[in-house]
Amino acid sequence: MRRWRVRINLIANEANVLHRVGSNQYAFGLIKALADLDKKNDYQVFLSRSPLADLPKPRRNWWYQVVAPARLANFWALPRALPAADVTFVPGHYSPWFCPKPLVVSIMDLGFLRFPQQFTRPIYWKLKYWTKFSVRQASHILAISQSTKDDLVKFYGLPSKKITVTYPGYDQQEARFKRQDLRGKKIKKKYKIKNDYILFLSTLKPNKNIEGLLEAFRILFPRTPRRRAAAHHPRSAGLSLVIAGRQGWLYERIFAKVKQLGLADKVIFTDFVPEADVPALMRGAKAFVLPSFWEGFGIPVVAAMAIGTPVVVADRGSLPEIVGEAGIIVDPSQPAAIAAGIRQALKDYDKLSQLGIKQAKKFSWGKCARETLTVLEKFV
Repeated sequence: MRRWRVRINLIANEANVLHRVGSNQYAFGLIKALADLDKKNDYQVFLSRSPLADLPKPRRNWWYQVVAPARLANFWALPRALPAADVTFVPGHYSPWFCPKPLVVSIMDLGFLRFPQQFTRPIYWKLKYWTKFSVRQASHILAISQSTKDDLVKFYGLPSKKITVTYPGYDQQEARFKRQDLRGKKIKKKYKIKNDYILFLSTLKPNKNIEGLLEAFRILFPRTPRRRAAAHHPRSAGLSLVIAGRQGWLYERIFAKVKQLGLADKVIFTDFVPEADVPALMRGAKAFVLPSFWEGFGIPVVAAMAIGTPVVVADRGSLPEIVGEAGIIVDPSQPAAIAAGIRQALKDYDKLSQLGIKQAKKFSWGKCARETLTVLEKFV
């Protein structure tokens, strides 16, 4: 007979970081949604440092335990601290050693196995061996897209029934502001954006294919006198390319590429953009472009669609799965194809804006939390 309360160990270090990107956004969005949704089951949330202020507040069925030091937590301190529970949930690749079972883990993507040359050696080896360890010891796995599930089956030989696809959501508050919000002007001033612009928003690292995007942007602005360029490409004339995101790894070539292509006056690097600035920055863009060689999901793509900004994405990984027919899908290995996709997005702005808003409604953190909870409750 099933007990009415499930005891859940939740290891939430991925969410407890100040500048959240990728897996941090996933963990944070899901954890907040679980806290909002589930007032019935008991959550003991483990962190390597004190919880940040925007994490869910402690309450009767939701409390925190800090286990430090961070570097050794997964190896020794955390496994010793984990109490008996019905299930342990890790919303990320790094499960503890000697973790009590049943264990559920979330996997973002396996791009590091497809493109190992795009990672530094330490990052590659950490992802390779810890991910393999986590999926092998897991009782069940949450994949953030069908693409990721397919790769888990392909690379690790896992049975399909061991994996459930639970799509992430996006911050729906970001999509509720009117496009003519005056903050758009303030954002452009803050980041020194003088012209209309195309936006890239993600971490600066090789798999994002920023060099390919720069080459595509050069195609939009051939080395011709300004009037001739405007006549040949009227919709792209005067555009800037805003590259927003923190520096990841192997990013030096990106800055060198800007100089090589003579785009210093057209490309703006913002560095990390706080969450509060993202909606206005996306809303003001003429198009959002993510030409990655591989993505497990792409939360910024869904956020851009929800706001009504047309999206141009690569035909790789999960991106076609997420965008459907609501965006422009291009071959990321061909800069000319990326450039053509940007032109098409500018031309079909109104149509793509409406299609994107409709497509984004398929994704929400509430839905992700409900599907996650269904999996967790199966282990009682």
